[in-house]
Order: sequence, then C-alpha cells, then structure tokens
Amino acid sequence: MQVQTTATQYDVVVVGGGLVGASFALNLSQQINDSAYSILVVEAVDSTNFDQQPSFDSRSTALSFGSRQIFETMKLWSAITPLAEPIIEIQVSDRGHFGRTTLSSAEQGVEALGYVIENRELGDVLGRAMQTSSGVSLLAAATITQIKPCRSGMELTVAREEQLTKLSAKLVVLADGGRSSICEGLGIDQTKTDYGQHAIITNVAFERPHSGVAFERFTESGPLAVLPLSDFQKSNRGSLVWTVSESSREELLSCHEETFRSMLTQYFGERLGRIMQVGKRAAYPLSLTLAKEQVRPGLVLLGNVAHTLHPVAGQGLNLALRDSAALVRQLVIAKEQQVDPGEVKSLQAYLESQNQDQFESVLFTDQTVKLFSNNQWGQSAIRKLGLLGLELMPSIRSRFARSAMGLKP
Repeated sequence: MQVQTTATQYDVVVVGGGLVGASFALNLSQQINDSAYSILVVEAVDSTNFDQQPSFDSRSTALSFGSRQIFETMKLWSAITPLAEPIIEIQVSDRGHFGRTTLSSAEQGVEALGYVIENRELGDVLGRAMQTSSGVSLLAAATITQIKPCRSGMELTVAREEQLTKLSAKLVVLADGGRSSICEGLGIDQTKTDYGQHAIITNVAFERPHSGVAFERFTESGPLAVLPLSDFQKSNRGSLVWTVSESSREELLSCHEETFRSMLTQYFGERLGRIMQVGKRAAYPLSLTLAKEQVRPGLVLLGNVAHTLHPVAGQGLNLALRDSAALVRQLVIAKEQQVDPGEVKSLQAYLESQNQDQFESVLFTDQTVKLFSNNQWGQSAIRKLGLLGLELMPSIRSRFARSAMGLKP
C-alpha cells in the first residue's frame, strides 16, 4: 500500500522498487504471511502512474521459465501471462561459420522456454500489486541519502519532498541498480571487467511474424539477439540487442534508418523477411561488474548492484529473481527460528545457497562472450564443435536448455 509517512522502525527496508526490489518485497510479504513483519519499499520514482501509453519503442526483458515459476508462487503470473510473448524456439547460429542448433519448448516438455515482456508492463503489474498489498508499504517518490550501522541493524535517512526523516531497519535490501551511490558510501568495492563492447538496443519490425522464435546469432563483434515481441499496430516486432565494438557504436546510432537496416540485414539475414521499421536506438557499454561483498550484518545486495552481467542469454534479471527467491526462503527460516532478518549467519546461509548458481551464471555469460567475440582459429573451431555437439547430442542440448531456462538440477 502507498504511504505518505513512515514508521520509525521496520523489519526490512528495500531500497529500490524496480523489478527486483518489488518482486522481493512482494514475495517476502506473501511467504512470511505475518502482518507484524513490517516491510517498507523506498522508490525514487513515483510508481503510482499506471497509465503510460504503449509505444513501438517500449523496452523489454526476457523472463526464463524458472522466473515464471517464481511469479507463479507469488500468484502474479496470471496477471503477467496475457502481456508476455512466449519463446517457443531459440535458433542459435554463428555468422560466417557452419554449425547451428535449435532449442525448442516441445523437446523440453514445457509450454515455452521463456517469455518476453515490456518492462513498463511488468513494472505496472508489480506496482499495482504493491499498491494493494497489506504487507508492503511503498514510499514514493523518496530517496535514501545515508545508511549507517546501528545497534538494531541499519539507520537510514530518507529524503522526501525536501524533508529528511530517520528510521531504522533490522535488514536493508539494497536493490537500487548498478550505479548505487549508497553502495559507494558504504565502502563496498566492485570488480569490473570491461568487454570493450556496446549493446545497441532497439525494436525492429519485420516483414514476417516471428511465430515465437528467438534468434541468438554470434558475430565477430559479439552476439546479436532478436527476441519475439507482441505485435504493435499490426507490426511484427522483435527486440534487438546487438553487441558491437566501441568503434562501430557511433556509426550505428547516428546513421540513417535505411543504412541501419542494410547493415543489420548483413548480420542477421532475412530470417523474418525484410526489415520494415527500426525504432529509437540506444547504446550501453557492456561490462561484468561484481560486488566484493553481497552481505553484511543488516545488509544484502540484490540485482545489478550485486552483479551486472553481459546481456548474452538474458541471465541478469533471471539470476536476480532466483537470488531474491532464495533470500526469501532464508528469511522465512529465520522468522520460524525467531532470528532477526539482519542476522549475519542467516544472510551468509543465503549467500552460500546461491554461490554455485551465481558462479555458473557469471562463468557461462563471461565465457560465451569471450568465445563468440573472437575470430581466432582455435576459438572458431571450439565454437563450431560446440554448436555441432549441441545439435547432435540431445542430452547435452537438454542440459544447456534447462540451464538457460533457469532450471537447476
């Protein structure tokens, strides 16, 4: 529920009401099922406006099948599924080299390998759920200007409408994105690997419908992905994430649309016919960023502030949702054992439960980028053999697909 004022103390304060922070708060509220367990979400942007107009240029995200299961547990999937475009098949290929493979939902025995949804629509579902939740208090628009340890956990300074108030929390969940000034203020360092690449993000309309097929095409400059989007005004939309070198970034952003279409066709081909329209283009530098600390007494980092991954294979948000669900499970155990949510042993137990998942996701993403952005003979040969092996060996292909779906053994 939306609040205008805050209490002086909470069990959990979530800094950031975006996709990760909101999902965590709602999941925790449902699993604890105890109105005495107080949860506050502090969000910098006023999230009460649910009447944003749809647009051809709406940005999107890919939810794995595992993320669907998390939202089903939260009883939110029924609201999400009408807005999400299912991925029935993924075609993986390597430009200029033989070797390709296809992952299909039919082979994996699932309705869809994943789902593509516009960020605006997923945010609206989560925002409305927070508005109607009796267990989550939402303070927006407000910012946290300072966090410091205190005897009962953490003391926070909240700025809203030019007023400063202080409150304390037994646990602060920091989910305010990759460029967190709070994280810097707490002295939490990060390791950063710069890939020397940029992601060109835009929506593209094709001559033919995508029929639920996603494309992951590896090129000499990096991976190029086209994800199926819902139709907009009878256009066959796809979401493009094109990894390019720093030297190509400016040209692809500033060139005429016809030139961009021609260059994209050279790399993607005419798998969906001619490219009919290209939306607004944006570019983002790509790096692997990992926080050196994810937990402290009374503090947990979730989402991009904990780990920011390359967008290849769409692992970032899905890993964050799995982290979020694992943290909720640990906090439920702590509640049953009458342990404070900010107890460091409990938070360490959460982190240990996710260490392997995080390690595998980071390693898979990082090695895929390096392997498929390199045209040296040895790397090229490994790529060919890898794609050929996936195509010829169903058991390996199934393990690969289930990992990409967020379904761990």
